Formats: sequence, structure tokens, C-alpha cells
Amino acid sequence: MELIPDYVSRVVGFGTFEVDLRAGELRRNGRKVKIQNQPFQILAMLLDRPGEVVTREEMRARLWPAETFVDFDHGLNSAVRRLRDALGDSAENPTYVETLGRRGYRFIFPIRRDTVGDSKRHDATARSIATVVPISVTPQQTVTATELKKSTKTTIAVAAVIMATVAMLTYIWERGSAVPTVSNYVQLTRDGHAKWLVGTDGARLYLGLGNSDSPKIGEISVVGGDVRILPTPPAANMIPLDLSSDGSELLAVDGKGSPYHGKLWSLHVPVGAPSRLGDAEGSAGSWSPDGKALAYSNGSAIFLARADGSEPRKLSMTTTVNHVNFIAWSPASAHLRFQASGSPTDPRILWEISTKGGDPQRLVQSWSAPSEWECCGKWTADGRYFVFQSRSQIWALPRKGGFVHGNPKPIQLTSSPMFLTTPVPSKDGKKLFVVGETHRGELTRYDLKSGEFSPYLGGISAEFFDFSKDGQWVVYVSFPEAVLWRSKVDGSERLQLTNPPTDEPSRFVAMPRWSPDGKHIIYFEMGPGKPARIYEVSAEGGAPRGLLPDDSSQQVDAGWSPDGNKVVFGGLGGDPASTIRILDLKTRQVSTLAGSEGLFSPRWSPDGRYMAALSFDTSKLHLFDFQTEKWTELAKGTTGGFPNWSKDGQYIYVFGENGASVIRIRISDRQLERLTDLKSVKQTGFAGRSLALAPDDSPLLLRDTGTQDVYALDWTEP
Repeated sequence: MELIPDYVSRVVGFGTFEVDLRAGELRRNGRKVKIQNQPFQILAMLLDRPGEVVTREEMRARLWPAETFVDFDHGLNSAVRRLRDALGDSAENPTYVETLGRRGYRFIFPIRRDTVGDSKRHDATARSIATVVPISVTPQQTVTATELKKSTKTTIAVAAVIMATVAMLTYIWERGSAVPTVSNYVQLTRDGHAKWLVGTDGARLYLGLGNSDSPKIGEISVVGGDVRILPTPPAANMIPLDLSSDGSELLAVDGKGSPYHGKLWSLHVPVGAPSRLGDAEGSAGSWSPDGKALAYSNGSAIFLARADGSEPRKLSMTTTVNHVNFIAWSPASAHLRFQASGSPTDPRILWEISTKGGDPQRLVQSWSAPSEWECCGKWTADGRYFVFQSRSQIWALPRKGGFVHGNPKPIQLTSSPMFLTTPVPSKDGKKLFVVGETHRGELTRYDLKSGEFSPYLGGISAEFFDFSKDGQWVVYVSFPEAVLWRSKVDGSERLQLTNPPTDEPSRFVAMPRWSPDGKHIIYFEMGPGKPARIYEVSAEGGAPRGLLPDDSSQQVDAGWSPDGNKVVFGGLGGDPASTIRILDLKTRQVSTLAGSEGLFSPRWSPDGRYMAALSFDTSKLHLFDFQTEKWTELAKGTTGGFPNWSKDGQYIYVFGENGASVIRIRISDRQLERLTDLKSVKQTGFAGRSLALAPDDSPLLLRDTGTQDVYALDWTEP
């Protein structure tokens, strides 16, 4: 048993956390954080040796006695994941706990130790002050009473100066270390429908409703209530982007496509009367705080113009970024912050650039690697903090770090079981509004004969279904857990084929496909900052293996040739450089299908004659004939992704434009048939929606049973 003297409290601090090792408690900003025993023991081991590697073997010995029978690796991974959950940490972008391959873990954040009890500490401080600057007297010296008195006064004066300096530095340090906090979640809406926040005028919140395929614009009171829909032109597809500082105008894009793109408009609120903003076109935009200027993006370019869209000029950037979105002006209008990716396949993160142009800089430079998603930043009313979403929670970045603390570091404000998005600070600086999401779905089948939707396979929350050739087995990915499963079609003999992404919570698997002989399954796996990879796993379970581990390109949407000897795959949607490639499983050679530049999502026909693929923007469906070795355009302007061949190879099923319907196209004469309208069907999934076919070719969709509602949080600044 460890002996700890009574005067030692064994309190260790880091960031906004304090760990009481004696009491076994973890606190954040003074509030107790729920943490189980094993994760706490791991934390204690890491804090005992900060900056050093604590091996998995050491942790195993600490957590489980030698005679314990347990899956140590799974148990340890689970305990580390729960520790990270308690700290709000991330495996791929660690702030506190770093993973070192298969070796172990290391605590990487600076810590502070409080090892002396209060009364003892005060006594020790008093003693040290009383003995500071001792007077040295040699035998040859004779010290008079007056000299001794002067020396004593000097000593006291020096001690007073030291104490004052220490007190001042302590105050500055603690003042600089103090962070804003949020508390007291109050739900403002209760409809559960999809929504995102745009801005507030102090009395009302303005928000987008639905999705970018069929959006609406609404408003609610800042104290809650029903959402009121604002009128917009009936033929338009108005997506709200920003609210002017005076709350009189909404900036919107009449957007179509993926990503959406269109003309920019100003909507006068609350009546919603629209007016065009010059010739400005793009995907995102924001007005300056003084209302005199407009910044908007068009592809990878940012433009600055007058508030009415006139006199646009392209902002000079020395480094190219991609997919510019969610633009925010700094309080002094000297800089722009926006979401973008460094390359078309990188995760989208936040950047900052001067309004005079130059080199865009990554905003959150203290994170060791890009987060999976940084988005939707807004400044607080006093301009001290920039709030944004990342890792499914809300963060704040101080405007300045100060001379003591250096560059500002992000502060995690929330640790909610919900996914929190689109933060908007209140005008009075007392509230922070967010959208809280719960993710869940219900597998739904559309009956082609009756025209009705009904739950399928018990309404399981899963997607990316594929059925074995004999129709007896099914493979799918659970949502939102991102775990690959296989079972009989009646749900029996269920087997888990991949592990939950414990150390990489944003990793997911998608599009599993049965081999023609029913013995193997291929799928692809994606994670932030990493290229997609194709894996193969036995239908009986076991360790998945990468098919092309040395290929650094994107490997997406894998499918088998009908004879099972080849695997076809493409690149990412939205990437014009994507091509269709074929891996020969016997020779291990990879070839590119001629003329496939700018295509993705390949699907081999059941008879092997055709290859279907989408254009990178999903606007066109192409068909390659292996007999003529030519591509033809099968459909244009009507597709929304997720092509599926019918079992007899006579049709291709696909989403209609913007996912608003399910259509099928007959190969023989290119005839298009609209099967069902989906405008009233709320869908969900890792990509927002997905389409599969049951053994009888009836469409399978994942109906959204999750919720999205607006919450108000109390905001407190130091």
C-alpha cells in the first residue's frame, strides 16, 4: 500500500482538469467528471510519468491480476477510449494522451503538481520569507544596532517586493489560465427536424431547415418556441449563409449540386424579399461587421466585394486551398477565417488569411494533426473568443494568448453525448446557441408493388447492405457505430467482422460487397487525414487484410468482377482526378480503365459486360461497354449517387437529383422511370443517405429517427 503523508494532497492539474489521486476523482473547472476505475488508474499511471511511455504490459499488470482471464487488448483499448471520452480527447489528434504504435501511451500535456497541504504550505512559505536574504557577519565585523536595524528593513523590503512580484505573476498566470465555461442546457425546439444555426439579431435566431437538397429558412425566439418559416421564391433553392450585423438581411445562395453552388442573394427579414448581389456566385459568404463589405467563395477562390456584391476582386493567396466554406470576418475586419482542405482529399479544417491576401494559415496550430472536421466558427459579441465545432463538440479559441501563455490554444467547452454543431453566441454575451444531434436510423424498404415504406430486418439502424448471391446472407455497417456485420437474412448467426473504432472514433467502414462464391467480403475504410483503403475479410471472421497496402491513392467503392478474379475501385467523389481502376487478384497488377478520368463509384454489371460509374460531381451516369471499349452517357442531371444494378442486369437503380427520388434506368433503351418521391422521407447515414437493393430489387433506405434541436447554454467568461 502506498504511504502518502497527511500533508500531501496528491492533486495533479493539467489544462482545465484536476486529478485528486487520493480521492480518485477527476474534476474539470471544479466540477466532478464521471470516470470509471480502470480509466482512472490508467490516468494515474500516465500522470506519474508525464512525457514517458507507459507500456501496454505495465497497464495490463496494473489493471488485471496475473490469474485474470480476459481479452486484455480489447479491455485496455476500451479503458483508454473511456479515458479519452472523459477528457474530451482524440486518438488521432491527441491533446493529453498519445498512442505510440503497439508500445503504449504517453501523457503529453504539461502538468502542475500540488503536493503540499494548505496549512503546511502557508507555514513553509512564512518560514522561507522569514529566512530570506540572511545577514552574514564575519568575526572581524562589528554591527551596530543602527546598521542591524537598516539591514532588517532592507530584508523586509526585499521580501515584500518578492511577495508582490510572485502575487502579481500568479494573478496574471491564473487570469490567463481562466477559461470560459458553458452550463445549463435549455432545449428551445422540440420538432427534431434537421436544422443548422445561421445567426441572431438578439431577439430571434435564424436557421436553415432540412438539407441542402430541399432547404427552408426559419426563425425562432431566443427563448424558444415554434419555428416560423420565412417566405422565399417558390422556384428557388435558398440556403442561408449569414445574417447581417444589424439583423436586417440574410445572405443566401440559390444553390444546387454537390457541393451546392449558385447565385448569391440578400433576403430582407422578416418578410424575405430577395435581391441579387451583383454577379456574385459561389458556395459560402459573409458580410463584414460594419456591413460595408462581402466575402464569398467560388470553388477554391475567395472574393471581396462591396456589401451589394459590386466591385468584386479576387483575394490573392500564395497557397491554394480547396472547398472554401463557412467564412467569418474578424471583429476588426482585418482577417477572414474559413473552412477548407489543404488538398481535395484532406480533412476540412479552419484557416485564417489577411483581407489583404497572402498565405493562409491553419487556425488551430496547437493540434498536432488536422482534426477530422473543424467548422462553422463565430466570434463572441465582445470579440474575445472564436467558437467553432470539432470532434462533435464545441470549442473556443481565445483571440490572444498573452505574453505569458504564447499562442492561444483551443478550449473544449462541451462534453455532451449529443453531437453539437453550428454554435452562435448571443448578442448580450450571456448565451451560446447550438444544435444538438442524436444519430439513429431505421432500415426501411420501399415496396414497388404497393408503393409503401415499411421497416426491414426489424428496422435495424444500419446501411450499406449487400446480399450474397444465393440471397441467404447479408452484410451491413451499423450506424452510427461504424461496425461491419454479417448474418442470415432472418437476423440469425450474426457475426461482427470489424472492431469499433475505439482509438479512431471518426474512422468508418463502407460499401461491403460479397464475393461471388460467398466466402469473402471486401469493403473500404476511411478516416480523417488518411487515404481510403480497401480491405478483405473472411465471411467466417478473422483479421481483415489490405488489398493494396502500398498504394497511397484513394481506394473507394470496391466491387467484384462476376468471376471473382478482379476488384474494381475508384477515387473520392468531388475529385476530378478520380479514375476507375481494376486490380487483378492473380497477378496483383492494377490497371486504369481507359477514359475514366473524372469518374468514381464504379459498379460491374452482373454479366460482366458493362461498368457503370458516376461523374465526380454526381450529375451524370456513364456506362462502359467492354465489348466496344467505349463510354456512353446513360443519364444526365438526374442522378444523386449510389448506383445499384438489378439482379438481372437490366436496370440501374440510383438516387434522383439531390436524392429527392429513386429512379431506375433501363439499359436496353435508356428509358428512365421514377419509382418514388423521397422529399417527405428524412434520411440519414454516414454520407447523409444511402441506397441499396433487397434480393427482390426493392430499394432500401435508412430513415432518420434521430433528432436535431436547438439548445441555449449559459456562457460565462473569466
